[in-house]
Amino acid sequence: MEHNARQAQKEKIMEHNTQPPKASTSRRSFLRKGLVVAGTGTIGAGLLAGGLSFPAFAEETSGGLTSGDVAILRFLAAVEIIESDLWQQYNELGGIQDSEVPGGSGSAPYIADLQKLDGDMSQYIHDNTEDEFSHMAFLNAYLFSRGAAPVNLDRFRHLPSSKATGAQQIGRLTNLMQLTVDTSWWTRYRSRTQNPDLGGTFAQAIPGLSKGQFPAIPRHDGDLVPDNHIQAIANTAAFHFGFIEQGGSSLYPTLAQGVTNLEVLRILLSIGPTETSHFQTWHDKAGNAKVLTDPTNGLVFPDLNASGGEDTQTNLIMPEPTIFLNRKFPPISIIRPTGIAGVGSAVATIKAFTDDGLFIGQSKEFFALLQQLAQQADAARRA
Repeated sequence: MEHNARQAQKEKIMEHNTQPPKASTSRRSFLRKGLVVAGTGTIGAGLLAGGLSFPAFAEETSGGLTSGDVAILRFLAAVEIIESDLWQQYNELGGIQDSEVPGGSGSAPYIADLQKLDGDMSQYIHDNTEDEFSHMAFLNAYLFSRGAAPVNLDRFRHLPSSKATGAQQIGRLTNLMQLTVDTSWWTRYRSRTQNPDLGGTFAQAIPGLSKGQFPAIPRHDGDLVPDNHIQAIANTAAFHFGFIEQGGSSLYPTLAQGVTNLEVLRILLSIGPTETSHFQTWHDKAGNAKVLTDPTNGLVFPDLNASGGEDTQTNLIMPEPTIFLNRKFPPISIIRPTGIAGVGSAVATIKAFTDDGLFIGQSKEFFALLQQLAQQADAARRA
């Protein structure tokens, strides 16, 4: 009953996507018609070619939020929808399927290899999935309550599901079967001398993952053997979990710097730390990835402790102190990056997702929509 009530509430929110309050401003009307929240799928080519048609600065709207605040919330809602989609796929095959996170029936061999990294992996996957769905539902409900159009990406759910036993056969927004995973976050959080906000660059912890396309879930039941192949898929998932959640850890505090309304700021400051909690959990579990070579594609997971250096040491899961703001200050333990809002953090997030392979198979309309939402969020400025 509780799940049915929550689902009905989500459906009610989505139903209103095409019916924003009559008090909507002309700007929201533009958003509603031009950014597919009403399912039209039309985005003017000139907008993307020539930049934003309006600045998302601190212009007051009838809902009491600035246009910049709305742009930030809408972009974050889109990101949470994307993350909900990918985490649902992980939960269907590797998590716990229940009334809180329904769908799928699990893949026993995949779960067994995930649990070699930690016996509670399925519970953690389940909880991360539920959290992302809660973020998505809240952000859209809040937007609607303030007279702004929620975000709906349902028309883009056409990517195929895994054919492995345990996965639902439904349309997806994201592709977890051809990933090119950036694992430089591992060395970034161990560096004491570099910060991406100050031009720092970082080595890949698992170089092979950045040089090909690899599944993080079994694509079909044939992926369940041989043993080192399905274990490599579980290892890939563990590093991908960290990649996704470190992004949220940086995105929320970065975009918060462009927020004007205190309640919106409270929302970002309340959701952001949950992303960091997720990240530290997955940071820890990735360190337990089994040392192996996948016999089907040559992907190598090395012994990260073999070098004896801190750059890859597996138990250094708390951010090492590093430079911040200016090298004249002493090192400090921080989330990084958190560069000032407006320098492209939202656009960079979409680029990172794209480079990751998450959107392989998606339409041009999908990419155009995400780019537009990201540009508007990056243009937001605090009043």
